[in-house]
Amino acid sequence: MGLFSRRKPAATDAPTDRDAREATVAHLRDFVATRVGVEAYVEPKTNVTPTTMMLVATDGEWTRRRVPDPKTAGDLARQLGIPVYDVQRTGYPQRVRDWNSRQRLARKRANG
Repeated sequence: MGLFSRRKPAATDAPTDRDAREATVAHLRDFVATRVGVEAYVEPKTNVTPTTMMLVATDGEWTRRRVPDPKTAGDLARQLGIPVYDVQRTGYPQRVRDWNSRQRLARKRANG
């Protein structure tokens, strides 16, 4: 028995870039369709993270997904029919911090 015979075979059902892109768009469409007052915030690429788009609802609930670049994020937001902002210019809305605080308190109460 050889050392390399223990390797697992490569996954043939791994998602393709196209599948991942479609899943991301489907998630964002669902978020917009099931929440009120959704806005998009484009977050720049850093040394650690790629460009991302954060969708924020009126109550502060949010979701974040990777996007190829800011232009694509803007195009996608326009397709979804929601306003789009550059987070470097506008910052994050206070309602995001408020929602995060409420979620933290709810988890603490549930655990404790």
